[in-house]
Amino acid sequence: MQPCLAVDVRRQLDHLALRMQFQVGAEILVLFGPSGAGKTQTLQAIAGLTTPDAGLIQLNETVLFRRRRGEPSINLPPRQRRIGYVFQHYALFPHMTALENVAFPLGNHAQARRRAYELLERMHLAHLAQRRPHELSGGQQQRVAIARALATESPVMLLDESFSALDQPVRDRLHADLRALQAERGLIVIYVTHNLDDAFAVGHRIAIVREGQIEQIGPLAEVCRYPANLRVAQALGIANLITARVIGIELDRVWLDWQGWRVAATLPAQLPALGATVTAFIRPEEIWLVYPDRPLTRFADHNLLPSRIVERRPGRRLAQVRVAVGADMIEIAHPYTAYTDLDLGVGSALHIGFHPDSVVIIPDSNQAVYDTRPNSPNHIRHASVSG
Repeated sequence: MQPCLAVDVRRQLDHLALRMQFQVGAEILVLFGPSGAGKTQTLQAIAGLTTPDAGLIQLNETVLFRRRRGEPSINLPPRQRRIGYVFQHYALFPHMTALENVAFPLGNHAQARRRAYELLERMHLAHLAQRRPHELSGGQQQRVAIARALATESPVMLLDESFSALDQPVRDRLHADLRALQAERGLIVIYVTHNLDDAFAVGHRIAIVREGQIEQIGPLAEVCRYPANLRVAQALGIANLITARVIGIELDRVWLDWQGWRVAATLPAQLPALGATVTAFIRPEEIWLVYPDRPLTRFADHNLLPSRIVERRPGRRLAQVRVAVGADMIEIAHPYTAYTDLDLGVGSALHIGFHPDSVVIIPDSNQAVYDTRPNSPNHIRHASVSG
């Protein structure tokens, strides 16, 4: 049977009203959001380190916590929950060796030490079993902490900003180890971070946490591609947010007036009203720089806009270009080997292009639903290479 952890808790804090509700199976769920959003409080409630005011926490058929009207209350202590918890600052016992730290949840007997040694071997640390935490690097300490969490034999592992203090190469290796461990053991992993790169490195699903509540939860690619609202888009740091007016709706696209240009966008699930002002975004990786002698009309349809290069800078994986399109600044990301024979000097004028599916309208909870009243005539410039 696949493991399942159900969480539905409420707790009133001095600065926050925590209202967290989600289910997670054999996967890595990332709780993503700013500091103070309630992510750590959620982990502590699951582990039994804090007590919610009300709700239910259930692992498969075992109720870990229940406080609901008309039902018997249950609140198992942490030692009975036996949930693996990897803290941000490792929380290793400084007077114990790596082996003793890992064996601690198992008890003080020979079999516990053998099991602890096996876990250190799994984390590639058996040769450091007799060293104390101050004799280990940050990455090695974190591997010991993970091995100790695995020693609980729980199907659940909680990680609270556990890799944030480590250098990027070390984090990359630990991310790979975590993914392998989760797949190998079918673990439920909840990974707290405010770093989106970390979320993409390890997560299967992501929950955007804001002010003690989940704004959106789903597969990483889906949430980042289709944010539920502007707050989610801003939390994810989505670039190229634009404001436009709806001037037409067809079977497969929406037409927008963006600064006087007529731009085609993908059809959203929540149709806006004609004349409504909407927020949309264009993914930087999906914007093309157009060669003057190679028009993209047949690919981008009407989405060809004049622009001017404002800035160029290197990125970790892609080259970054900022262009001015009217009054808006648009970011473009492209492989370093692309556009080598195109003048990309600051101040250069060129056109950019993008497919209608690359323009995503962000839902607005206050937005009116679509109606069928005809749109009044508008003087809209058609964006094209001939401009």
